[in-house]
Formats: sequence, structure tokens, C-alpha cells
Amino acid sequence: MLMNMKDLLAVAHANDFAVPAFNISSNMLLTGVMEASEEMQSPVILAIHPDELHFVHTSFVKMAVDEAIKASIPVCIHLDHGASLAHVMEAIQCGFTSVMIDASSRPLEENIAICKQVVELAHPVNVSVEGELGTIGTTGPEAEAGADEIIYTNPDDVVIFVEATGVDTLAVAIGTSHGIYPKDRKPELKLELLKEIRSRVDIPLVLHGGSANPDSEIAAAVRLGVNKINISSDIKDAFYQKCRQVLANPVIREPNSIYPPCIEAMKEVARFKIELFNAAGKAALY
Repeated sequence: MLMNMKDLLAVAHANDFAVPAFNISSNMLLTGVMEASEEMQSPVILAIHPDELHFVHTSFVKMAVDEAIKASIPVCIHLDHGASLAHVMEAIQCGFTSVMIDASSRPLEENIAICKQVVELAHPVNVSVEGELGTIGTTGPEAEAGADEIIYTNPDDVVIFVEATGVDTLAVAIGTSHGIYPKDRKPELKLELLKEIRSRVDIPLVLHGGSANPDSEIAAAVRLGVNKINISSDIKDAFYQKCRQVLANPVIREPNSIYPPCIEAMKEVARFKIELFNAAGKAALY
């Protein structure tokens, strides 16, 4: 069942759970995410970053749309961290049902103007829009882009931004970073800041950089009103670590010999995240 983000997260918002947004950049990752979500009867967001879209090409989106239409669970196909109107228009034209426009590094007035323009383009064709206030950190070159230093979301800006832009969801910066944290860095969420933001607006909130944060903090964020959590590095790390093990056998060369155990390894992580986000079984609510 293919849905847009607004309709998908409205149910999560009303029932206190978070929908996982898994970044997919290959057929194997798509397969694993869909299988895990179907098994757990969880709604799911298939997230594709512009860099990932450039790698897999727009034809890959048609495959994702087909999987979503025939699925027994609600599925949204979402552009992750679109950086320009060109990214947004390409996504809308090739079948995404939701787009993020990330102008968070711009001054507030520019961020509002850009997001409002995207809303005016997307909403007439039933595509939902995610904006962002504050900046997410980064952990290294293999992570998605982020700021060297986290700029936390200012609660005073949240009401202004949401009312001026009409965005359907808001990504907030409360202490996460993209990627896997190195051993000398300890992630920590500012949950009191999240409480303050939640008290100001009544739209679904989004947590980027959800990989490698303490499970207790993630679960607390869900209880405090986060309805979408992005997961990329955790599932990819599980998949490719298993690939390295499998490919230690120099004889194996067929994809259907190499990839099934790798898909199962990432599915184990996906299933855990679905449980952590309180999303298991929630497909029945739609």
C-alpha cells in the first residue's frame, strides 16, 4: 500500500510510535527492508538520498513503487536530504510520495522561503514535505553529509517555521549525527529539548542520524513524540560486514549464493529497530 508521508505519519502520531525510514541504495537492501517490514507488519519508509538515487538511477524507484503497491503494509517512498529544487522535482517526477528539502544550513528566513516553495510544488500532486531546523552532525566520510558541529533546534523557531512553511513533518536536531560513531565519541540526545519542541507544535517530528544511538534514548525519543527515525548506517554495516565474511570463500560468485545471508544479517537489525520504535504490528492500524 503506497502512501505519502503525511498520511503515514498521522497514524504514528496518533498512536505513539515511530515509523522506520531505512535508506535503500540497492535491490538487496530494498528486499531486506521490505521482507523485514512485512514479517513484522510494520509500516515503513523507503528513503533514498540524492547520492543514492544518482547511483541506482530513477528506474530503481519504479521497482520500489511496485514493491510498495503490492505490499500488505503501508509504504512511503521518500527523498532524503534533497538539497535543491532540482532534486525535489526529479523525485516527484519519478514517483516519490514524499520529499525532504534540507535548507537547514541557511538563515531561518531563507529556510522558510525554500521550504514554502517546495510545499507549493509538492502538495498539489499529493507529495508530502519534510523540512529541517538545526543541523545534524557527521561521523566521517562514509556517512551522509552533516555539520562538523551540531546546531541544536531552537524551539522558538519551530512555531514560526511550521506555520510559515506548511511542512508536513519536521526534522529536529537534538544531538544525533549521521553514520556510526567512533569509539571515542558518545552520542547523547537532549531529551529535554525534544520535550520543549513537542510542546510547541503538533506535527510529526523526525530524528535523523538514528544509527548507533543508545537504545534507551531512542525509545525515550519515541515516547516523547518522534514519529519517524532514519536508519542507514546500521543496516548497511550489517549487510556489508556479512558480505566480507561470505566473500572470504574464493569459489562463491553467484549473487543468489552471496547475498541471502547478507540480507538476513541486515534484516535482523531492521527487525530490532522496528521493535525499538514500537512499530511492530502497527500496519493493522491503517
